[in-house]
Amino acid sequence: MKRQLRALAAAGLLVASSLVAVALGSSASADTQICEQYGSTVIQGRYVVQNNRWGTTAQQCINATSNGFEITTLNGSSPTNGAPTAYPSVFFGCHYTNCSPGTNLPIQVSQISSATSSISYRYVSGATYNASYDIWLDPSPKRDGVNQMEIMIWLNRQGPIQPIGSVVGTTNLAGRTWEVWRGSNGSNNVISYVASSAISSLNFSVLDFINDTRNRGAITNSWYLTSIQAGFEPWQGGVGLAVTSFSANVNGGGNPTNPPPTTPPPGGGAGCAVKYTANSWNNGFTADVQITNTGSSAINGWTLTYSLPGGQQVTNAWNATVSQSGSTVTARNTGHNGSVAPGGTASFGYQGTLSGSYSSPTSFSLNGATCSRS
Repeated sequence: MKRQLRALAAAGLLVASSLVAVALGSSASADTQICEQYGSTVIQGRYVVQNNRWGTTAQQCINATSNGFEITTLNGSSPTNGAPTAYPSVFFGCHYTNCSPGTNLPIQVSQISSATSSISYRYVSGATYNASYDIWLDPSPKRDGVNQMEIMIWLNRQGPIQPIGSVVGTTNLAGRTWEVWRGSNGSNNVISYVASSAISSLNFSVLDFINDTRNRGAITNSWYLTSIQAGFEPWQGGVGLAVTSFSANVNGGGNPTNPPPTTPPPGGGAGCAVKYTANSWNNGFTADVQITNTGSSAINGWTLTYSLPGGQQVTNAWNATVSQSGSTVTARNTGHNGSVAPGGTASFGYQGTLSGSYSSPTSFSLNGATCSRS
């Protein structure tokens, strides 16, 4: 999505849906050649294949097959220290008002019970490109324009190219180790998961990558999944690159985000206890917070409030929606940890900046009731 927006904004143009969705009238039963800049067609009555040439004026053509597509003509090229020429891809969901037939996207992350996908690629030599699987999310159920969060899974990287931003660590997902990059292209934030070697096929849980992104504080469970896409970003060459198969399934039935809080239990600290564990250094700190329900009835939805000592500012959080106004911090449950049974716990954490000496907060209130320290 960022690709069309950036190219067209530079030209001072607005995209009408008629320019983006050129051939959605019928599914591609035989191979269908697409050379229009933003031309598209439907395959399997379920997915959209799009040419999506946004970074060059040179001709690019793709051949949509029953299971994916192949790049057949690619005349443009781009410097490897800049953006690619295009993002030909196949997608499920909504992309610039172009929605795949019968899609249930956008769907709120908290409502997703499972999201799975399978992808197979065919690679070529002598070209500079990445094989990228994109997951798009936004705070609103957006069906047009650029989304605020892009998750990129780099299954293959050829040539001197790299993701947006810088390396922030590694993680294990889908049975593999990924190098994690984080940055912004000026239109949206990007978290990229880069494979250490080329992956030609992958059957995986899309939700695992969404959850990892959420745990890094980039989104919350109240955000919406709008589309999932698989294709190529070519810089130089690339004829013969192909997605040979693609499937995606997103199922609802998850837990709603932020259920209404229960009435605070009587007796102040008799209903809750908070364990606050911090680790600080010269100019920053992290904190892990564990809430224990010490009452006799379940908590269905919680809001924890407390004050941070001077010089501390929250920058990102995981497993809770955390905001700060002055010294007051407000942490609200996400969809997966809103219910806490008697004797049960809910945990979240965050990172912050520090000016001066460190000290921990001393008092906490859960749904309006004072909690004891544990």
